[in-house]
Amino acid sequence: MAKILVIEDDQLVAELLRDRLKLDQHKVEIAFNGQDALDLALSFHFELLILDLGLPGLGGIEVLKGYRSKGQTSPVLILTGKNQAAEIELGLDAGADDYMTKPYDIRELCARVRALLRRAANSTSNILSCGEITMDTARAEVRVGDNLVKLLQTEYQLLEFFLRHKGRVFSAEELLSSCWDSETEATEGAVRTYITRIRKKIDREGKKSMLQSIYGLGYKLDDVE
Repeated sequence: MAKILVIEDDQLVAELLRDRLKLDQHKVEIAFNGQDALDLALSFHFELLILDLGLPGLGGIEVLKGYRSKGQTSPVLILTGKNQAAEIELGLDAGADDYMTKPYDIRELCARVRALLRRAANSTSNILSCGEITMDTARAEVRVGDNLVKLLQTEYQLLEFFLRHKGRVFSAEELLSSCWDSETEATEGAVRTYITRIRKKIDREGKKSMLQSIYGLGYKLDDVE
């Protein structure tokens, strides 16, 4: 379950790829040109990018170089045409993690996506924590102290996002962009509802909530005394 940016100028291909990735429970955004792709990739956190190098305007190699030049480390899978060895070499040298040539088998592409996400996850700790909250992302388990906490999918995604950015304040708009699909009609009211639900599940009686509301700014997760 990851947030993925598909960068593909062919709308039909992009939408087919998005729909297939959603079957694996991924959240997928689409960019149809290089400039929009770079703006999205640098404005929001994506756990993986699928990048067609043959883009109009700002090309795929330029998008990749621009992305890496800003210190972004999420894995990138590049897509290129047959017999494009030089282009593949440029892409890998620019920071791509893997490549596939068109036409590709969608099952193989999804398998490569899973492999890249596993590799990225293994490069960091599977255990996220804040105070008494512990999340094991490998097992998708959350505990408060010794107690296992059952979370719905969106609750889990929100809490994981906060744990990965502990102490940082996020507005409701930023949370919607990072934890919901752009196609959903979720509102700031939905964010408040899910924050309340999570608090009910992770808060300890008599203790201040670690999931804090910062008046006029948004929300943050931080340890409390």
